Amino acid sequence: MSKLLAHLNERQLAAVTLPASHALVLAGAGSGKTRVLTTRIAWLISTGQVAPHGVLAVTFTNKAAREMLARISAMLPIDTRGMWVGTFHGLCNRMLRAHHRDAGLPQSFQILDAQDQLAAIKRLLKAAGVDDEKFPPRSVQQFVNHAKEQGLRPPRVEAGDDYSRRLVELYAAYDAQCQREGVVDFAELLLRSHELLERNQLLREHYQQRFRHILVDEFQDTNALQYRWLKLLAGESAALFAVGDDDQSIYAFRGADVANMAAFEREFRVAHLIKLEQNYRSHGNILDCANALISHNSRRLGKSLWTDAGHGEPVRVRESLTDAQEAQWVVEEVRALVGEGWARSDVAVLYRSNAQSRVIEHALFSAGVAYRVYGGLRFFERAEIKHALAYLRLLENPDDDGAFLRVVNFPARGIGARTLEALQDAARFAGSGLFAAAAGMGGTAAGKLAGFTALVERLRAETRALSLPEVVEHVIERSGLLAHYRSEREGQDRIENLRELVNAAAAFLAEEGGASGAPPRDAQPDAAAPASTPLAAFLSHASLEAGENQAGEGADAVQLMTVHAAKGLEFDAVIVTGLEEGLFPHENSVAEPEGLEEERRLMYVAITRARRRLYLSFAQTRMLHGQTRYSVRSRFLDELPAELLKWLTPRAQAAPASWREGWGGAWEGIGRPAGKARAHPGGEPLRPSAADQRAAQRFDRGVAFRVGQGVVHARFGEGVIVGIEGSGDDARVQVNFGREGLKWLALSVARLEAVG
Repeated sequence: MSKLLAHLNERQLAAVTLPASHALVLAGAGSGKTRVLTTRIAWLISTGQVAPHGVLAVTFTNKAAREMLARISAMLPIDTRGMWVGTFHGLCNRMLRAHHRDAGLPQSFQILDAQDQLAAIKRLLKAAGVDDEKFPPRSVQQFVNHAKEQGLRPPRVEAGDDYSRRLVELYAAYDAQCQREGVVDFAELLLRSHELLERNQLLREHYQQRFRHILVDEFQDTNALQYRWLKLLAGESAALFAVGDDDQSIYAFRGADVANMAAFEREFRVAHLIKLEQNYRSHGNILDCANALISHNSRRLGKSLWTDAGHGEPVRVRESLTDAQEAQWVVEEVRALVGEGWARSDVAVLYRSNAQSRVIEHALFSAGVAYRVYGGLRFFERAEIKHALAYLRLLENPDDDGAFLRVVNFPARGIGARTLEALQDAARFAGSGLFAAAAGMGGTAAGKLAGFTALVERLRAETRALSLPEVVEHVIERSGLLAHYRSEREGQDRIENLRELVNAAAAFLAEEGGASGAPPRDAQPDAAAPASTPLAAFLSHASLEAGENQAGEGADAVQLMTVHAAKGLEFDAVIVTGLEEGLFPHENSVAEPEGLEEERRLMYVAITRARRRLYLSFAQTRMLHGQTRYSVRSRFLDELPAELLKWLTPRAQAAPASWREGWGGAWEGIGRPAGKARAHPGGEPLRPSAADQRAAQRFDRGVAFRVGQGVVHARFGEGVIVGIEGSGDDARVQVNFGREGLKWLALSVARLEAVG
């Protein structure tokens, strides 16, 4: 065996040395797929089967492309600079540059990034006199990109109503504008390259003859147009070598289609399907959990990971009473690991959505534990949070010019740079803030500025008698922020972050004893002490937490990230948090089988990030929109082999004595309170409000069930009561049945059995 192949295992060797024909390599997590891909290229070149310029290798990130080239250079004494190894967009750009005339482009065409494209669409809408509230620029941008990713020009886009037809017209106008200006966006690179190959037979045959071997990394992440582009290049003679893992396809929201793998196997009559199942990353118990979980997906090609590294430790499962307690437990576990000699940077805390990071960040920050948010911003640094805080700052202090400038035209109100320059000049002349100066502005800008200042004044009046969480919720709703992000194709994450800001306000109020820094109502005024309000105190708190608390690059710090961001990474210890129905799997994904299977693949990715130790965590209650939500543990936990799990808390956790005493007879021994509950600092036990106790006593006398009670229904299975209405024969309960969703059931006819 040559030195080139000596480091390969049996299955890797079989994949690398396949004959020149179509092949599909199912490469499991941690199975060495990059090694196989790069060694395959080196082997083909070293054995004289292809020249370096006859190889086309496609991946999804510039980093991965650079790594592939570096590995090839290390294996072979060749100059790789002329090789066609890169991303889809990079290779299409290269092709269009070489054939710009045939593609109908100027030689020096420019590429628009996402922000440049959005700016171009805004110019188009303004020039056409289009109402940007009816047709938000981001929505138009998403419509255009989605159509291009499907390979559709305006004449081929179906439009069944007037609104859709107008979007198609705007798409056509945008295409014409880009052609006139000699620019292309990212989606256009691939679409125009595909069109070039499709209509130009000579050019297509040239590349089909040149690239005798086409290799594709992360094949499960290809979209419809990328797959069609590959098929055009492969033609009848090239050997297409696809490497991917259908169990790690987690980007459907970006257009990725996992079905491309099965379509490739079928359409190309793939004779060689090789499974890379030996894992070099994780211990056996972790892999066995991953295998058991993913086996519940029906739409998969099938493989089973294994390792010769031994079984390792059992997978640890932790149940907390609240999300705050969960975060505090994370802090304590990190400290324990560090005490055992683990590096903080070898510990990753994963969550399903960005909004979950807030409570974890707060706990780590408060405990002085160094952390870093990977692949994203810390909670209070995120743009949507800064926008919301700017509105809140204006409620507290209209003279805050920084806050004014941030949101005076967000969401867009047609207030441009010239208007703001004139306003700033007027403010300097009057010696006032921008808010006050806006009242004296004249001309066409006056109405738009007056609309904004009136909005702020109205918000101030409407929130005067509201609690702090209610103020935050009211402002993010009435300011237009939620409506703006609802119009974005991927705005759900930002909406969840805004909702989490309400939770942050509620938690802050609880931690500050309900006053948030404001003096007690019966306190005597102190002339030396500045007046403070709950909102002012919360804004100060947000500023402090947005400060330079995050560890620097390369520092020994705990890694925080979403599961999506964790793909491709690995850590000695992984803590997966928030494993509750509606959160993970996400409530937006469980209605359709395809969505649930993608959520399960996402969980599979989370599990397989861990090398030595894996923690799975969930909470009985979690703050949602400033209110306590009773949770059911994720179905994914029930899909793991019980013998591989080590529960750090009893399966049905009993409540602390102090909590049970606080609830009196309203506590059911299943670890959940009856009625709404309020979170206390440091993850301490929840205690009921007086109203909650009165409600619990009322239902004690009239109905056998209470909010928080675990129940079983013959049709819907296990659930938790989250609401009760009425009394006697008219009483009904709302039950969270997890995968079956929320159900209202009349107690006079419902067949419910209590749990515990």
